[in-house]
Amino acid sequence: MDVAATAERFLLDRFGLAPGALDRVLGTAVATRADHADLYFEHRVVQTASLEDGVVKKATRSARQGVGVRVLAGPRQGYAYTDEVSLERLEVAARAARYIAEHRSDPAVPVRVSAGAPHDLYAVTPAPVETPVADLAALLVRLDRVARAYDPHVTNVLATIGIEHRVVLVVTPDGRTVGDVRPLVHLSISCIAERDGNRQQGSHGGGGRFAFDELVGRAEAFARDAARQAILNLDAVPAPAGTMNVVLAPGWPGILLHEAVGHGLEGDFNRKGTSAFSNRIGTMVASELCTVVDDGTIAARRGSLNVDDEGTPTQRTTLIERGVLRGYLQDKQNASLMGMPLTGNGRRESFAHLPMPRMTNTFMLAGEDDPADIIRSVDRGLYAVSFGGGSVDITSGRFVFSASEAYEIDGGKIGRPVKGATLIGNGPEVLTRITRVGHDLALDDGIGTCGKDGQSVPVGVGLPTIRIDGITVGGTQA
Repeated sequence: MDVAATAERFLLDRFGLAPGALDRVLGTAVATRADHADLYFEHRVVQTASLEDGVVKKATRSARQGVGVRVLAGPRQGYAYTDEVSLERLEVAARAARYIAEHRSDPAVPVRVSAGAPHDLYAVTPAPVETPVADLAALLVRLDRVARAYDPHVTNVLATIGIEHRVVLVVTPDGRTVGDVRPLVHLSISCIAERDGNRQQGSHGGGGRFAFDELVGRAEAFARDAARQAILNLDAVPAPAGTMNVVLAPGWPGILLHEAVGHGLEGDFNRKGTSAFSNRIGTMVASELCTVVDDGTIAARRGSLNVDDEGTPTQRTTLIERGVLRGYLQDKQNASLMGMPLTGNGRRESFAHLPMPRMTNTFMLAGEDDPADIIRSVDRGLYAVSFGGGSVDITSGRFVFSASEAYEIDGGKIGRPVKGATLIGNGPEVLTRITRVGHDLALDDGIGTCGKDGQSVPVGVGLPTIRIDGITVGGTQA
């Protein structure tokens, strides 16, 4: 039995519903002039365990289920949800969603559906969520020992394992049902290091849509890297400030691309004209060295999906090609209103949330430069290896990012580690300042979570080594 059929049978059997009954609910939802309606069923189990001060202090297991009813009518969306899944409650939710959406304006353009069938990107047996709590606890204790053994100045270790199992099903009025079974494992680890009153932190982690045993195989490397970063920061000097050339390392620094550029390429912001990239398709928006894609079809990745949360198969979408803006990320509503094809990027946090255009795995393609040559090309500047927090204003494109691991570049060589460095700039402008792109594209280890309009979803990012000229660095050096 394929993934979609497994999901459909699980959810309909669990709730005691027949497809014919769902047709009646959807008939209620589209009784007035509506462009589209759907039901979104979800059953989600989450298991966690966490460690602090060398002790596993907490383990949890929770389950939540429900269904959301959506009605689209032009730019209006009606949405209602219930965690009491019965025909009576579904009828109530359908009437509520219809009422919200029924006062519509001009009709929307029919959605052009992308070709393709649902994928099978993360078939995992047995399900990671069935891992015994004792196995989670044993791994956490081992990671505590590994991190402390890295250096005696590591004084505390905080680690959390999260495992999720989500079954979803999308049902539409034309009788179409699309389901998915989504495993997800994740580990985050932070180390505290202290020396002579100086206290610093290092963090690492990762995960994806794969078996728990695969996470176990990667976990010790995550622990050692968190400890290494904490010890490194003990010796870091205050970061310089000013306008300088910056080199970004491959992998996780792609989070800057995700925040500063990716959100501005989502369909809803561009339909409303609030993005710095609105009405710019076909124009140069970046250096010709830049090609940026969003790809939800990479097997086992944290940001990948067989189908999005509207039942559309995910795909690889080229957003920027050799500096030219080629398209936006779309869900059904915005694709319809903009007259553009679907891209499989309609995502939601849960059945209690409306879908909206969101990224999956977003990254810049590799170039031709040797990464060592890129560093040698900078006389004085900054080499940023990892980032912590950041923020961006979608309308202006302005962003601020804090580097959690960075180094001076002095005479074309990587020098002392620095602390307190922030990168400040404008996303569209930064793309035009990229002058070198390495051949070493890497995706992150699977730690990204994206927030938008109060919803969080797992994502992936990636980047090759790149050089950005003339970017503002905020630092703490006197």
